[in-house]
Amino acid sequence: MISFMLNGKAVELDVDPSMPLMWVLRDELGMTGTKYGCGIAQCGACTVHMDGQPIRSCVMPISAVSGKKVKTIEGLSEDGSHPVQKAWHQHNVPQCGYCQSGQIMSATALLEQNSNPSDEDIDNFMQGNICRCGTYPRIKEAIKTAANLSLAKNVGGDA
Repeated sequence: MISFMLNGKAVELDVDPSMPLMWVLRDELGMTGTKYGCGIAQCGACTVHMDGQPIRSCVMPISAVSGKKVKTIEGLSEDGSHPVQKAWHQHNVPQCGYCQSGQIMSATALLEQNSNPSDEDIDNFMQGNICRCGTYPRIKEAIKTAANLSLAKNVGGDA
C-alpha cells in the first residue's frame, strides 16, 4: 500500500510501486488535468507539485510519493480563482491548451519561491515547459500579472 496526501486529502492505493505517478493520477484516481506529453520528463505537460516542488509525474514512480504531499492542477482551486489561473484567462494564454496544466503548475511553483520574478527568472524557471503553440510571451505576462495579483492579495488588496 502506498499512502500520500493528494490535494489535501489522504490517499491509499495498492498499485505497482514502479507505476509512474502520472498514470496513477489519471487512471487510478481520475485526475485527468495532468497530461502525458513526452514520457521522458522533457516537456513539462505532466508537472505536479510534490512537497511544494514541481516534478515531472511521468517519470516519478508512485513509490517515491509515499508519505508526501502531491498537488495537481485540480488542487489549485475548485473554481479557477487561483491568481495564476485568473492571469492565464486574462492574457488568453492557452491555444491548444495541452501544456497548460503543466505550465500553470510550474508558474505556481515559481511564484511560491519568488513572489516577484524578473523576466530572466521566469525564462530560467519555465524553460523546461514546452508550448508547441508558442504562447511564451503571454505566459510571461500572465506570470507577472499573477505575481501582482498575489502581492495585492497578500497585502489586503482586492485580487
